Amino acid sequence: MAEQTGVLPTPRIESARLLIVAAPFYRSIADGLIAGARAVLEAGGAEAEVLEVPGALEIPTAIALASDAGAGADAGAYDGYVALGCVIRGETTHYETVCEESARGLTLLGLRGVAIGNGVLTCETLAQAEARANPADMDKGGGAAAAALHLIALRRRFAR
Repeated sequence: MAEQTGVLPTPRIESARLLIVAAPFYRSIADGLIAGARAVLEAGGAEAEVLEVPGALEIPTAIALASDAGAGADAGAYDGYVALGCVIRGETTHYETVCEESARGLTLLGLRGVAIGNGVLTCETLAQAEARANPADMDKGGGAAAAALHLIALRRRFAR
């Protein structure tokens, strides 16, 4: 993994359940992101379940559905979420729409208090995506999982 400066240590959070929501449009990229996320969550003492959705635009909706379902009788079904996917620039403006709207959806959920680590890659090339998804290289899936754990820790701290 590339050395990073200014990175906070990942908190260890016992009894945390997270839902990894992944868009496997680029299967090998998604698999790398999921592997990185699982490793960080396991090291952080958390349990994870994976849910696959068709594409990056569906990730925020799936998280909203899971979060809203957890607000009822099964309150607290998931403590947090890890959003994973990949959008690679093509020849049309669809790239901008998918990148902006998936990020907007995740941000709006975060502002609602949902703990989400955003690991949706927005890349120019497949080679860039491969480097970012690889747990032995940039490990953006692991980074998104660490971000989710940090937000869960903050929510628990402020809930006291």
